[in-house]
Amino acid sequence: MDIQEQIKDYINSHSEKKCNDMWELHRIILGLMPECQLWFLDGKNSENKTDSNPNIGYGSYTMQYAGGKTRDFYQIGLSANTTGISIYIMNIDDKTYLLETYGEKIGKASVTGYCIKFKALKDINTEILKTAILDGIKG
Repeated sequence: MDIQEQIKDYINSHSEKKCNDMWELHRIILGLMPECQLWFLDGKNSENKTDSNPNIGYGSYTMQYAGGKTRDFYQIGLSANTTGISIYIMNIDDKTYLLETYGEKIGKASVTGYCIKFKALKDINTEILKTAILDGIKG
């Protein structure tokens, strides 16, 4: 199964409301990153055990770890969780930036160092979300 099919199956596996929100977010992110590399991570580790929610990734950058190790990873991520949807913005070094810049403006969302989590798309300001995503793309 190719990545496009995995993404389609993943999004369509959710309730109608969450599915519709995820398709809209997928469309928004692709509109901001039309030529990006797509990723699909099924949430399973090297031992085939689930250790995270599946997620869709957009774009690519080289993530640096302590000790000089590097790994290619996505810039923007989209994932469903038990209470809603998470957008991951991975390519921002300052882990206080998202909260300080968008925390009070984005609407009903939890904002951390790299994640914006919300119950439904209607609960947030999508224009602010787009700006946050663009910050992650520029990173």
